[in-house]
Amino acid sequence: MVSQGRSSKRDLRKSNTTVPCRLCSMGYSTSLSSMLLPLLLPALLLLSFLSSRVTAMPEPVSTLKMERIHRHLEKINKPAVKSIQSPDGDMIDCVLRNKQPALDHPLLKDHKIQRRPSQMPSFKGERKQQNYTSNMGRRAWQAWHHVGPCPKGTVPIRRSSVQDVLRAKSLFHYGKKQVNTVPLAARSVEKPDVVSGNGHEHAIAYTGSRQEVYGAKATINVWDPSVESENEFSLSQVWILSGSFDGSDLNSIEAGWQVSPELYGDSRPRLFTYWTSDAYQATGCYNLLCEGFIQTDRQIAIGAAISPVSAYNGDQYDITILIWKDPTLGNWWLSFGDNRLVGYWPAELFTHLSNHATMVEWGGEVVNMQPNGAHTSTQMGSGHFAGDNFRKASYFRNLEIVDADNSLTAVQDIAILAENTNCYNIQSYKSSAWGTYFYYGGPGHNSLCP
Repeated sequence: MVSQGRSSKRDLRKSNTTVPCRLCSMGYSTSLSSMLLPLLLPALLLLSFLSSRVTAMPEPVSTLKMERIHRHLEKINKPAVKSIQSPDGDMIDCVLRNKQPALDHPLLKDHKIQRRPSQMPSFKGERKQQNYTSNMGRRAWQAWHHVGPCPKGTVPIRRSSVQDVLRAKSLFHYGKKQVNTVPLAARSVEKPDVVSGNGHEHAIAYTGSRQEVYGAKATINVWDPSVESENEFSLSQVWILSGSFDGSDLNSIEAGWQVSPELYGDSRPRLFTYWTSDAYQATGCYNLLCEGFIQTDRQIAIGAAISPVSAYNGDQYDITILIWKDPTLGNWWLSFGDNRLVGYWPAELFTHLSNHATMVEWGGEVVNMQPNGAHTSTQMGSGHFAGDNFRKASYFRNLEIVDADNSLTAVQDIAILAENTNCYNIQSYKSSAWGTYFYYGGPGHNSLCP
């Protein structure tokens, strides 16, 4: 139909012949083109519209692929004792602690769940009393808590759906970072090589790579940055790193908040974790989307939305992340907020991190896929540059590391790095209340970041 219409129109343009008609005998003349054009235009527009709608329709999913997806979801969506519908749309399943996905890992076949760490890190010295009514943030929590925590003996797990998997590049890639995406690593001895050449941009602070580190801590205010494309993300996190930074054995433990439409299907900031023991090649994943991280807490759901969030020139809401190595069993524990123990990464998962970390990084990261041929407008942090300061820019405050004696000490010397300060930047400071801290972030695309 379309090809015939185009052919007729082309022929008309060539001939543009007049045709006999009753009006002609009365002294009037008309052409076939002028008679048919008002009729053809609406038809062509309709065909064009229908064609665009057809090409925009998603490709059908094969039966075989759907079977594979359902089998995978059966592995990670364990039977629930109770399910909680969150007001933000998430379904939180309360799964028996000893039936969670982590324990399917072959290295954890005989693992006995550690209910509590043998010892919490203690701070050396004195911290100034924090006044949350002045220049401090308030504590952010999670939206699904309106109905209370999961029952005793269970852990909350955000349920994955078929649509979650279909948004990923493939079933293998679901819940995983791309190979070599964030090795925020140090090809040189002292400076992280964050310029990965695959669209990832950062604004980070980091320690030197020659010290022995057994954990790190920071308080981060939470925002809901705009993310331009579904396959981009914006995150703020802590990295615990060890291993070969230019090889395939990098070990990384990560936690913070992120906005990732591809992973979660929305633009809400969410608590997340990640781990890898082979530089993001085959091991590890986000949250509880594979075997690995063992959850012990019944109130914090990893991957669930954080609420409320900070407002520009308004109330600030923050979370505190502490990751440290248990001095007795060697597991790497995660604490959220006011020392709430979420769970741990078993020592069996790692090679280099089975001993200690050699570098810590704090900061923001975005993916820039250059939509429309320009730098992405995906925001980092609040979407405002570091110079805007409190209530406007994002911050990491009270940066601390864990020493070999399980003591928390304030970070004294950090370096900062951002690839393109016209898009995203970072500025570090020190104060009695916030210790070592920094502001970071930016809007992405602007007149100086084309």
